[in-house]
Amino acid sequence: MPRKRVSPWGEAWRRFRKHRLAVASAVVLSVIILAVLLGPLVWRVPIDEIDFSVRLEGPSWAHPLGTDDLGQDLLARMLYGGRISLAVGFAAMLVAVLLGTLVGSVAGIASGRVDAFLMWLTDLFLSLPELPLLLLVIYLFRDTLRSLVGAELGVFILIVSVIGGFRWMPVARLVRAQFFSLREKEFVEAARALGASTPRLVVRHILPNALGPVIVAATIDIAAAIIAESTLSFLGLGFPPDIPTWGRLLFDAKDNLDFAPHWALFPGLAIFLTVLTINFVGDGLRDALDPRRVV
Repeated sequence: MPRKRVSPWGEAWRRFRKHRLAVASAVVLSVIILAVLLGPLVWRVPIDEIDFSVRLEGPSWAHPLGTDDLGQDLLARMLYGGRISLAVGFAAMLVAVLLGTLVGSVAGIASGRVDAFLMWLTDLFLSLPELPLLLLVIYLFRDTLRSLVGAELGVFILIVSVIGGFRWMPVARLVRAQFFSLREKEFVEAARALGASTPRLVVRHILPNALGPVIVAATIDIAAAIIAESTLSFLGLGFPPDIPTWGRLLFDAKDNLDFAPHWALFPGLAIFLTVLTINFVGDGLRDALDPRRVV
């Protein structure tokens, strides 16, 4: 009986399913994403509804995650802010991966001065202190973007651009190393012998085979971007005070930890679970997409 043929992606899925911690993390992460996307449709409490009679109350049936110092419902604010925090993470990841893949591909397929210049540029960005530069850029350009496209969208564009712009270097190095390894392989030499142009070699033959490590790096970038956004919001340089991202909720709760610990506990737990599950999913993808690993 002939053996059933399995596609590369099917084999990767089989390997990923064997990583139980990664599968469990993927389920938890999916629940978090669905909650922040669909939760506001179910839990319709306004995020800015003030009720001083229930200020700083702990979890209850009326307010499952408690309230803040203005009596605002923390569940509604966390569901709303989760959309922004996750959107920043995924958007910054796309910026970092696209820019890193472009730089790494050009450096990997080129040689001589082009490769040397791009790697010098990568090393230059790697040597820059990330957090102080993030704070400086946001401080200098936040008001300008706010006046152009509005407060929320302007800060979103600025934070995504800055975080993504400082996270592309590891991806570029990774893609460059993959290109150096793949461009001398037999299938690339055969395509070159058949007259394939350099852009076709890159797009059709080399880059698809280099995407495995890039996907793993993308999961790390999502987690790093969420932490960076939370850090900026906690320092008061992220989104405006009326936009309750998870980091902003932590910033608002820092002066009330003694008598309202729930205010900081739940957004901190959301950040912790999201980053942890993304990292475990990345570990599972690394094992699933590594052809040298026997599973």
